[in-house]
Amino acid sequence: MFWADRIAGEIEKKFGLPAQAGKTKKPLLIRDEKTVSGRVHVGSMRGAAIHGVVHEVLIEKGVPNSFTWEHNDFDPMDDIPVYLDRAVYEEHLGKPLYTIPSPDPSAKNFGEYFAKEFQTVIEATGWHPQFVWASELYLSGKMDGVIREALEHTEDIRRIQKEISGADRKPGVLPISVICAQCGKMSTTEATDFDGETVMVNCYPTKVEWTKGCGFAGRVSPFGGRAKLYWKADWPAKWKVYGVTVEGEGKDHSTRGGSRDVANHISREVFNYEPPFDIPYEFLLVGGKKMSSSKGRGSSAKEIAALVPPKILRLALLGKDINQQFNFDPEGDTIPVLYDLYDKLAEGYWAGVQDDYARLFELIHPRGTANSFSPAAGHRGDASEKKFAMPRFSQVAFVVQMPHLDISKEFPDVDPSELAERAVYAKKWLEAYAPEKFIFKLQDTLPDVAKNLNDVQKQALKTLADFIASSPTMRSGDELHQKLHESKEFKAVYLAFLGKDHGPKAGWFLSVLDRDFVLKRLTEASK
Repeated sequence: MFWADRIAGEIEKKFGLPAQAGKTKKPLLIRDEKTVSGRVHVGSMRGAAIHGVVHEVLIEKGVPNSFTWEHNDFDPMDDIPVYLDRAVYEEHLGKPLYTIPSPDPSAKNFGEYFAKEFQTVIEATGWHPQFVWASELYLSGKMDGVIREALEHTEDIRRIQKEISGADRKPGVLPISVICAQCGKMSTTEATDFDGETVMVNCYPTKVEWTKGCGFAGRVSPFGGRAKLYWKADWPAKWKVYGVTVEGEGKDHSTRGGSRDVANHISREVFNYEPPFDIPYEFLLVGGKKMSSSKGRGSSAKEIAALVPPKILRLALLGKDINQQFNFDPEGDTIPVLYDLYDKLAEGYWAGVQDDYARLFELIHPRGTANSFSPAAGHRGDASEKKFAMPRFSQVAFVVQMPHLDISKEFPDVDPSELAERAVYAKKWLEAYAPEKFIFKLQDTLPDVAKNLNDVQKQALKTLADFIASSPTMRSGDELHQKLHESKEFKAVYLAFLGKDHGPKAGWFLSVLDRDFVLKRLTEASK
């Protein structure tokens, strides 16, 4: 059983859904969030994909549910992305993201600018959750009730953190970050002494190393968006406020004694709310590394989404079980391999094979559904049902580098729209990321590396030249391939024409070149 179907089945069993005849069930709420502290890296799309596809599968099963994505713009800026001017943003370190100026006038603030960029990627990849903002949740007063509960149970939260994670919090310090009434920073403040309406706040100049507090001291109300709960209390508090029933997290939070473990205990013991159904998952890495939005490491979701069509990005995000990592390396052969896998999945699906691969092929094709459950939304559409011949991506990538070739003539039997799409994305990949082994240029003159071929290689090229010369027209790719196969000297051909020891299918490659040019080059290289 495919992992998304397995998880959806477990959720259905846990909550007793769909409802029986004559009874109604409150729709499930699937939720996830991301702090928008900079360009959101593509690894964060794993969470969006996992929650999004579970939402889709539950819809197919007739289980009422909705999917909410929170842009967390209420966390403080604790670092400045490397692609921004440090001199401009230094003064804003420690302030909530939604209060910091946007890098561009197209957005109201810093948080919105990067959130909207990521939201565009989520929607373009085929998921359409309800997007909400952490700042609005706090500013509207919807968090006031859970803030009060947390402050009244400060010592319980402190005890839970020590028992579960070993963290020994300072006695008397409340589990909230208050926005300083004087300098607007929250990373530099410490709150104590909740009297039921206000807390005592001190903004310390040396609380953190990376920004200074202003020294303010005074009593402040923690309600109405003036303060934010600490992360491990904020997370379960939002479960209660939203009414979340399903929410997973990356493995860094899901270890024993980790953030999820602490949040589960706080949820039950402080907020009297049963934690959501958990979906712990492994990371999507880029170049073998986990990335940071604020530090600028790795490829952004926007960059990668522009590099591949939605179905290929969804394949990267959904193709591995949630317990397995996937390493997306645009500078390696990840993209050609994904296309080859897509083609393999398509062949099996169209052949009528019913297995996890066929199910994956269905799920990687986006469908236009409303966010909320609708009985009519269960049909995925025919995006994955139309059978057509597909050109191999690596071959397309080669042809688009050969200006003398007409791509439509090189692939006459394939689907024109699929060919055009692959050509577009092949060019993008070649221009931005493709490794040297995929970059080819037909050399105008005999490459230096082909001037010192051994006698066996030279004889093979001479034999091939004689074979081509014996026909009044250029030999076919199959004929040339068969002739080369006799000598096994494909490397000599690549060296003579491309200056590399590898390339596409040699016979096919030569068959589309000018006959006189091929004969001249083979003769020159075989001397």
